[in-house]
Amino acid sequence: MFTGSLVALITPMRQDGAVDEAAFARFVEWQIAEGTDGLVPVGTTGESPTLTHDEHRRVVEITVEVAAGRVQVIAGAGSNSTAEAISLARHAQQARADAVLVVTPYYNKPTQEGLYLHYTAIADAADIPLIIYNIPGRSVVDMSVETMARLARHRNIIGVKDATANLTRPLHTSRACGPEFCQLSGEDHTALAFRAAGGHGCISVTGNVAPRLCSAMHAAWRDGNLGEAMRIQERLVPLHDAMFAETSPGPVKYAASLLGHGTARCRLPLAPIAETSAARVRAAMAETGLLT
Repeated sequence: MFTGSLVALITPMRQDGAVDEAAFARFVEWQIAEGTDGLVPVGTTGESPTLTHDEHRRVVEITVEVAAGRVQVIAGAGSNSTAEAISLARHAQQARADAVLVVTPYYNKPTQEGLYLHYTAIADAADIPLIIYNIPGRSVVDMSVETMARLARHRNIIGVKDATANLTRPLHTSRACGPEFCQLSGEDHTALAFRAAGGHGCISVTGNVAPRLCSAMHAAWRDGNLGEAMRIQERLVPLHDAMFAETSPGPVKYAASLLGHGTARCRLPLAPIAETSAARVRAAMAETGLLT
């Protein structure tokens, strides 16, 4: 079971556009020191759509190497090509990641049966725990609870990252898939509400720049200190808002750069964020206490 604050890691880039492996390794080490419960490299926040396959694999390897078993690593392995997703999942298994995160295929718009066959093929081909990433806002396709329940019967399919922002969904998913099916929120704003509805944690964007606060919030929830958990969540709201002032990961990479974690550069087609958005990010970080 994966629980608590897991972070959808950014991938720092040098000014020439290459992956900054040294900055990334330092960033992973900082995340662990700040109390992050789990690391999720090469998701959308890690710019997986514009990394080469070699870069993708290297980022997973660095994460596993630096983590060195201290925290769990869920490697992004999604694609709208089933064969490509299988290849990435097999590599994650070889690299000794703890699980893979596989997004619903984007652009293709598969049917529910297509989704079932896609995930079954990956789970059959790679012997590693698989977490479904359901994010209809980006992939257009929404996996139904019924399809998820079918997939949950596979021994390798162990959970979901739910970015639907539908807080009735975890209730129905738990009933259909069982209480051992791991449910992770993909929405920072609703992380606590998701836990109250039966969720186990959150794969966070905000955790890139506020890992200690995000971890403390989940720890307070786990310990039954609901008042403290809510106080931290309320403190984080302006930061959650700012992280999506423009298409992610533009704002969060800019925020991380202000803390000394690489440059703000994203790969095209993501443009540098506008100054109005940058000002909003700086203000939110100051309000949250991350910048003086």
